[in-house]
Amino acid sequence: MSGELFLRRRKEMSVIKAAPSPALGRGEGKKMLHEKSCGAIVYRKFHGNIEILLVKHVNSGHWSFPKGHVELGETEVETAQREILEETGIEVIIDSSFRETVTYSPKKGTQKIVVYFLAKAKGYDFIPQPDEIADIKWVEIGRAQSVLSYDNDRSIVSKARTIIA
Repeated sequence: MSGELFLRRRKEMSVIKAAPSPALGRGEGKKMLHEKSCGAIVYRKFHGNIEILLVKHVNSGHWSFPKGHVELGETEVETAQREILEETGIEVIIDSSFRETVTYSPKKGTQKIVVYFLAKAKGYDFIPQPDEIADIKWVEIGRAQSVLSYDNDRSIVSKARTIIA
């Protein structure tokens, strides 16, 4: 399987493809690693308000949405459902008609794409996955902008808000 490296991370298997980086110019043979994760903006309607579920990540301390690496043979929707359940203990119904992507570089030589869906929570009680999630909270969607750590996430919430409302 030339060009594909398999990384073992705890109980998950992620496919990371190595491809020449166009930014290197003269084809010096260096490789850019590409990672893919999937997650969702999980929401509920509570006492007449729309609230979204935000998670605070242990390693970086940033507030975002539940997400995680795609396992071998898994669809994007399956990944999102599994990761939300693993990180929060909440089962969801995914709306795959809402699909937004964010691309960034988490470290030198790595490009990561994250696919976000909308997801309606089936339950409201959460249990954080202690090795990855420091905190979880339901936040009124209008207040989420002030809690989220990154502009990309704020933009996705704005788009999701028009669909949910």
